[in-house]
Amino acid sequence: MAGWPAAVAALPAGPLVLSVDGPAAADWDALAEGLAAALRSAGWDADLLDVRGHYAPSAAERLSARPVPEHDRFFTPLSEAQAADLFDAVPRPVKPVDGGVVVVVFGPGAALCEPDVLWYADLPKRYAEAAVAHEDLPVGVNLGRPGEPGDLVRLFYTDWPVQDRHRDAIARRVDRWIDLQDAHAPASLDGAALRRTLAHLARGPVRTRPYFNSTPWGGRWAASELGFTPQAGNTALGYELIAPEAGVLIGERSGAHVEVPFQLLCVLHPEDMLGREVHRRFGTSFPIRFDYLDTMGGGNLSLHCHPQERYMREVFGWPYTQHETYYVTAGAPGSKVLLGLTEHADLDTMRRQVEDAIADGTPMPVEDHVQAHPARVGQLFMIPAGTPHASGAGNLVLEVSATPYLYSLRFYDWLRKDANGASRPLPYEHGFANLDATRRGEDVTKDLIQQPRTLRAGEGWREEVIGALPEMFYAVHRLVVAPGAEIADDTAGRFHILNLAAGQGAVIETADGRTHFLAFAETLTVPAAVGAYRVRSVGSDEVCVVKALVVEP
Repeated sequence: MAGWPAAVAALPAGPLVLSVDGPAAADWDALAEGLAAALRSAGWDADLLDVRGHYAPSAAERLSARPVPEHDRFFTPLSEAQAADLFDAVPRPVKPVDGGVVVVVFGPGAALCEPDVLWYADLPKRYAEAAVAHEDLPVGVNLGRPGEPGDLVRLFYTDWPVQDRHRDAIARRVDRWIDLQDAHAPASLDGAALRRTLAHLARGPVRTRPYFNSTPWGGRWAASELGFTPQAGNTALGYELIAPEAGVLIGERSGAHVEVPFQLLCVLHPEDMLGREVHRRFGTSFPIRFDYLDTMGGGNLSLHCHPQERYMREVFGWPYTQHETYYVTAGAPGSKVLLGLTEHADLDTMRRQVEDAIADGTPMPVEDHVQAHPARVGQLFMIPAGTPHASGAGNLVLEVSATPYLYSLRFYDWLRKDANGASRPLPYEHGFANLDATRRGEDVTKDLIQQPRTLRAGEGWREEVIGALPEMFYAVHRLVVAPGAEIADDTAGRFHILNLAAGQGAVIETADGRTHFLAFAETLTVPAAVGAYRVRSVGSDEVCVVKALVVEP
């Protein structure tokens, strides 16, 4: 249903306390105004209580993780705080006696006020990130700081972990889910219907809502090939499936729909989604992500690496680290991927040149230190944590990666400036602390640029292993299906992620009769509970489907 009047009409008879919880980035003042007007039009008296006015003076500080060095302005450890830490004492509104009165408690943490009815008003995370990054919404984005300027680092490492933990804890008792993307006519779904829908989705193929972000290095492949119109000039980052930010659309194609976090599927149905062994290892964290890096018509990515396992756990607070792979989906002639140290790379010299680039703007001879490899379409590059790498200009790379995605430890960004003339932050001290100096020279080509190995084959199809390493918990396979052919597969108790990397299309068919068409460049999650399924090619071309799965629990 759409609009506040429709949501209000579904309320039980009063008197009652109604809590509306949700993220800090929601426009809570507009929400209170619209909801109160709808209540009054329906004959209710509305008493409003904004919980943000009851936050403790030190609320923002309480949410922060352990202290970090003052010079580290790039990252902070993940917060382990709870929403209750926002308050010295959670407000306890008195239930009205008059049957025509609703006490509306609203704001982040409102669910803690022991309401009679609980609604969750959500705004997808991309809105908060864009608001801070582009200063469209300079205040009210961060938890515990209503009315203060937004902070992106705080958003990533403090607010989102606290908000997600709180949302997940109350998900089973939410009476109505409200999508605030249209502030004037928010769409909503009854809580019981939401949970029934999620239970259904957790047992069949599901596609998350894709979107694109722009960066200074971004290209325009998605604009030219997919018809996407970028708001900021390019389509650098194509978010296909990044579980902490991904959403699933529920509703009719031509009617009202709500967007709910993909993560709720993992929270409410972890074994169906992940599989028993994967759930045991990763909890409710969906551990693999798929996204696009678009430099077609753009520039080189920054030279960077990702934290090694122990460093990620002890310094940043994530229980597993960010191993990556690059699958080249499209590329311009002569394009490259930078990967791995050269045989004679001198890290002391590299550090001096990084510092000179930052201090004096002296260009760094990157290929003196890091190898450049041809970016051939269909090649997978393995990027275990600690390996220096960058996708070069002229590539469309499908990044198949472990989920922790906010820890790019950059060494060099080609002296590039952003739209405001500022240089990109370069946390090179973290980078050098994690740089794996042992894998270099020929070992890079041998270990990290693997050739396909046929795992199984039949008439008109084969499954290849295109990337696997002992230190990485997931592997990347490729299903190759001839025109008119199909391949049978089985999750065998562990989720699969599929991406159509070549061909006109494919149909995924499950044993219980569900079907899902997959177009070129689209990504689909096949939950562990699906079991047996088939991939059938569509069209006159051979189909290539990139598949990722957890191989080491």
